Amino acid sequence: MTERELAPLPTTTNVAQPKLHALHRRARTYAVRLLDAAGITVNGSQPWDIQVHDERLYLRCLLRGSLGLGEAYMDGWWDCAAIDEFICRLLQVQAPAQVGWLINLPLWFDSRLINRQRGKGAFVIGQRHYDIGNDLYAAMLDRRVIYSCAYWDSGARTLDEAQEAKLDLIARKLDLQPGMRVLDIGCGWGGTAQYLAERYGVHVVGITVSREQATLAQERCRGLPVEIRLEDYRQTRGRFDRIISVGMFEHVGYRNYRTFMQTVRRLLADDGLVLLHTIGTNVAYQGRDAWIERYIFPNSMLPSPRLLAAAFEGVFVLEDWHNFGINYVATLKAWHANFERAWPQLAHRYDERFYRMWRFYLLMSAGSFMARASQLWQLVLSPRGVKGGYRSVR
Repeated sequence: MTERELAPLPTTTNVAQPKLHALHRRARTYAVRLLDAAGITVNGSQPWDIQVHDERLYLRCLLRGSLGLGEAYMDGWWDCAAIDEFICRLLQVQAPAQVGWLINLPLWFDSRLINRQRGKGAFVIGQRHYDIGNDLYAAMLDRRVIYSCAYWDSGARTLDEAQEAKLDLIARKLDLQPGMRVLDIGCGWGGTAQYLAERYGVHVVGITVSREQATLAQERCRGLPVEIRLEDYRQTRGRFDRIISVGMFEHVGYRNYRTFMQTVRRLLADDGLVLLHTIGTNVAYQGRDAWIERYIFPNSMLPSPRLLAAAFEGVFVLEDWHNFGINYVATLKAWHANFERAWPQLAHRYDERFYRMWRFYLLMSAGSFMARASQLWQLVLSPRGVKGGYRSVR
């Protein structure tokens, strides 16, 4: 795209502005070059083309990276008909790595020097993300309120079917038998515990760091052999035949990966099995994304294969590693569609800026999985190796 095709910068009569005007123009030129490489046209006609409403956007993004891009969208500085496709294209040409790296440096040092996920810090994610409103999650998610990747590879046609297929996949991978004691680390709103208790006759202890999740989980599991606790995994006591952790490991933090694995081993029977379901990233990064950190998942961090393997090395035997991350694209799109349909009923509690923040979060995440920059893994681990070998389940 040439300079003539771009909308002109706002004019000003302030004598202090010419240098800033030139800086914005240089930022725009550089940003457009990155967008061109990704096949994205400013104010173009394709669904993934960005529609710019404020010319200050370019400098904001170049200086502040993902934080600038996300906040600018929340502020109404730009729009895009297909945000997921837009983000996917940026990631495929590694455009984010070329901007805003300075804004993430403090978070990198913070992650290296301070253990934010220990003690009271372990409960921050519950307070700031999962406690914002059960009405939001009930409207956005499936009927069981499962907030993790569904399993569409099963041939499921709806979100409810795909989530139930995922729960059934977990049960089959763990070879659940009636009467077993199961620990659900990060039990959410109790949908998984309820399903396993009803369908497989197991006794479940579910733990969460969210008060709102614990309250709803206790209500929905009333009358079942299910106990819901508001506690950090390091506080848990007991002995379990099977342990699952679905969509919680992202909040553990790399400084605690080894502690997590050792804690799980302490709680697991010698002939038990563990299923770990987590989002992952392709390259080890011991920092946190600035926009995600500020607005969505504080103190959270995605594991890489290397960091994850180092955490369980010498503690567990790896029996199975299943990647079905592409299923998260359909899951996030289904959540987004539900959110959009429910917004008229939610708008009285959440303002317009929250609406733009939340839809950007969902569609940005879908774009990351679409680009294969993010993965979804299910690992099956055993303390000493399954006698005779473990048979993978799909």
